[in-house]
Amino acid sequence: MPDTQTLLEKIQALPAEQLGEVEDFIDFLTARNRRLAAMDRFLAVAPALEAAGVPPVTEDEIMAEVRAARTERRARQTGSGDADRT
Repeated sequence: MPDTQTLLEKIQALPAEQLGEVEDFIDFLTARNRRLAAMDRFLAVAPALEAAGVPPVTEDEIMAEVRAARTERRARQTGSGDADRT
C-alpha cells in the first residue's frame, strides 16, 4: 500500500487537466465511506430497536426520509428553500 508521500508524488506528476478527475474520485470515496459508516451505525442499533418492540420501518417511510434529506441538503447547498425535486 503506497504511503501518502508516494501518492502525492504521483498526483503531482499528473497533467493539470487530470487533477479534477482525481479530486472527483477522492470525493466519491469520501462520500462512500460516510454512507457505509452511517449504515453501520444504523445496523448497530437494529437489534436494540427490535428488542424494544419498535415496529420495523417500511420502504415507503425510508423513501420519504430519503426525499426529505435530499430536499434539505439541496436547500442548504443553494441557500434557498426551493428544492422540492427528488
